[in-house]
Amino acid sequence: MPNGLMVSAVMKNSIAAEMEIEPGDEILQVDQHNVQDILDLQYWTAEEEFTLIIQKKNHEIWELEIIKEPEELLGIEVSSVGRDGLMKCRNNCVFCFVRQMPPGMRSSLYDLDDDYRLSVNQGSYITLSNLKEKDFQRIIDMHLSPLYISVHAWNPVVREKLMRNRQAGKLAEQIKRLAEAGLVLHTQIVLVPDYNDREILQETVENLAAFFPQVQSIGIVPVGLTKYRDGLPELRTVTPEEAKEVLDIGIEWQQKYRKRTGLNLVYFSDEFYILAGRDIPSYPEYDDFPQLENGIGMARKFQEEIRMCLCDLPRQIPERKIHLVTGSSAAAYFRSRVAELPAVQGVHITVHEIGNRFFGPAVTVAGLLTAQDIALQLGDLQGEYFLLSRVMLRAGEEVFLDGYDVRWLTEQVNGIPVVVENDGQSFIEGLFGITIGGSENE
Repeated sequence: MPNGLMVSAVMKNSIAAEMEIEPGDEILQVDQHNVQDILDLQYWTAEEEFTLIIQKKNHEIWELEIIKEPEELLGIEVSSVGRDGLMKCRNNCVFCFVRQMPPGMRSSLYDLDDDYRLSVNQGSYITLSNLKEKDFQRIIDMHLSPLYISVHAWNPVVREKLMRNRQAGKLAEQIKRLAEAGLVLHTQIVLVPDYNDREILQETVENLAAFFPQVQSIGIVPVGLTKYRDGLPELRTVTPEEAKEVLDIGIEWQQKYRKRTGLNLVYFSDEFYILAGRDIPSYPEYDDFPQLENGIGMARKFQEEIRMCLCDLPRQIPERKIHLVTGSSAAAYFRSRVAELPAVQGVHITVHEIGNRFFGPAVTVAGLLTAQDIALQLGDLQGEYFLLSRVMLRAGEEVFLDGYDVRWLTEQVNGIPVVVENDGQSFIEGLFGITIGGSENE
């Protein structure tokens, strides 16, 4: 067990680099305060002057006097959220995606965490049902905000049934306590048909909205189910008819809350609109896109980013055949985007809808496609380009969920990979092999 937080990376030209802090060093104290986790590190290094105690890889102890600008960062990343690792989730949610993972995948994919420190730092959702009193008090004392909270149901009996944890029924008092402390909260509801839909959903939305302005957004996403559900409760996905019903009542909520708060307040994931066969709402309907990482508003933002790039497209490029790889739910969307592009001589784009045989047909998002499914369904490209979104890959690597990497896929399909970030400009640059404002980038 390390004595402090281990440094995993140091930014170039940062204070840490100037002080010769290196990956493998351990942060022990800041101004005689022991550093237990990333919150301690961020809190105590926010001052303009402080003393940092570190242990070097050779076990030397260094005492560093730091002087910095008010908003200047130390410039390090650490290898874990805290000395004791992630806070584990003790829920047993009926819809938990981790419990629907197939066997034999990398161990990190089976981690069940419910860590408030990641919520405030990375925007991951927590349930509150695993927090101890000291955790609640620390959140309030340090004014950790915004927090991202998985609600699912306001009704305590329903929430306990969904999450299979007795502590889950305490949500109302927990939300009230956090709101009264002045914290900003973003909330989500995973909609599970026959569990928390209809009247239960209405009750949940209305109770959360009553805490505005502390509750700044309510995101609603459909449950995701894989084929690996042996021994798990029987569930079903949202039907197109149910998606239409949810969006119809959702429009009424949004109109009501915009009059009251100036915001739509309630936002639906892109899957609802695709499932219902409805147009994606306009850009202003998403306000400041508070739940973009939850897949809410991503399609509209992406479309707007594409639109802003169109004036920079060339009239002609060298001959280029490119195959756009995506999941079932987004295939029609991408075909529409491609059809709307101005004619550019030389480019030939084919959209490939990849069915998810690995997780099952109910899983339709591109982010859960595997290299094996892509290789099986893409075919032999004979040296042509194929475009992949980075959401398909492990963060910071080029490895898919099934453990195969882009190099392996390249060999299987005999093509040239183009991996792009999940934004409109990267998409356009990848399709046409250009740099916006520049020239061909291949």
